[in-house]
Amino acid sequence: MSASTQSNDLRNRILFTLFILAVYRLGTFVPLPGIDPDQLQTMMEGNQKGLLGMFNVFAGGAVSRMAIFALGIMPYISSSIIVQLLTGVSDYFKNLKAQGEIGRQKITQITRYGTVLLATVQGYGLAVGLESSADLVINPGIFFKISTVTTIVAGTIFLMWLGEQITQRGIGNGISLIIFSGIVAEIPRALVTTFELGRTGAISTLMIIFIFLLLVATIMFIVFMERALRKILINYPKRQMGNKMYGGESSHLPLKINSAGVIPAIFASALLLLPVTFSNFNVSQNETFLDISSYFSQGQPLYMILYASGIIFFTFFYTSITFNPTETAENLRKYGGFIPGIRPGESTAIYIDTILTRLTTIGALYLALVCLMPEFLIANYPIPFYLGGASVLIVVVVAIDTVTQIQTRMMSSQYEQLIKKTKFGR
Repeated sequence: MSASTQSNDLRNRILFTLFILAVYRLGTFVPLPGIDPDQLQTMMEGNQKGLLGMFNVFAGGAVSRMAIFALGIMPYISSSIIVQLLTGVSDYFKNLKAQGEIGRQKITQITRYGTVLLATVQGYGLAVGLESSADLVINPGIFFKISTVTTIVAGTIFLMWLGEQITQRGIGNGISLIIFSGIVAEIPRALVTTFELGRTGAISTLMIIFIFLLLVATIMFIVFMERALRKILINYPKRQMGNKMYGGESSHLPLKINSAGVIPAIFASALLLLPVTFSNFNVSQNETFLDISSYFSQGQPLYMILYASGIIFFTFFYTSITFNPTETAENLRKYGGFIPGIRPGESTAIYIDTILTRLTTIGALYLALVCLMPEFLIANYPIPFYLGGASVLIVVVVAIDTVTQIQTRMMSSQYEQLIKKTKFGR
């Protein structure tokens, strides 16, 4: 493949990704049928914080507009959480994972079925919740429930398909990029809202300056932590084959401080969003249920504890299923590699696992700090939710991963051209 062909392929992938994201953004402005827009705007003005605000962030503002993508990609993420948890505890799913590509396709299919089921349940909860709001639904009844559930499920499935298309034919992880684009699209509105609050005196100028300095510092901290590596020295012994000597080289096994990336923050947020579904059923008017729901608002101890616990748990869980120290140690032993001072085999696996556990602990605490620190400010000051820790983390990490993929493709093209020139003496 020539350099121009690879350059065109990269350009086409980027353009395809931008086109899909544009389709997604367009869908967030297509409203559900049968909703009174004036009543919806009045209802949403006082409900931009707490779990509903978080839901609106990940849906790219589709919740506030009650669009066909109101559930966003969250049913798919919730289904992925359940399937991955089952992979760690169920023999059936463990066997599927061990089957390679065929097993992966079956797991993907099960995840899709789970997405449809969750989207149906959440769509029905959304329909009931909309009907319980006074004058919000123009013609409430069974027809409205059926049309809403059908539209919501179709929108979620279409969004899941868009994400898969980006992953296969575009650049980056499709699901992460969809969440990323939704957050980025709402950032200008958040900035305008913040400046308007400063103009009206709701928050002081010094507070606005502090917020943006904290935002810049958080971004720099995230970039530093995401780029940080722990390199384990690997040596390969010399081997003689015929008249030639091979090996005798050294390399490194790079271990990231945050191997799980942005997944723990997304998963923990998705779990906290589940109560929103059940809050739309008939029990939503029960005083006991309302008292329990109040503990899930931002700044509340229960909310913070559950959020931090979810992030820490999923950091360790996701790292454990994506990196296997025993398998890594076996591969090193198979190819003759060893860590200086460590016996090959089980001792190497224990050594790598110990280092990985320490790094993961630091990574989990880093994710919890980044996600929770701005929540206190949002809870105590009228700061838009889009400037929250999870939002900033997702934007920065997804941007880094996407740029890295683009650079990797460009470098592979350059290396291929260099090899061809060297081979043909040009």
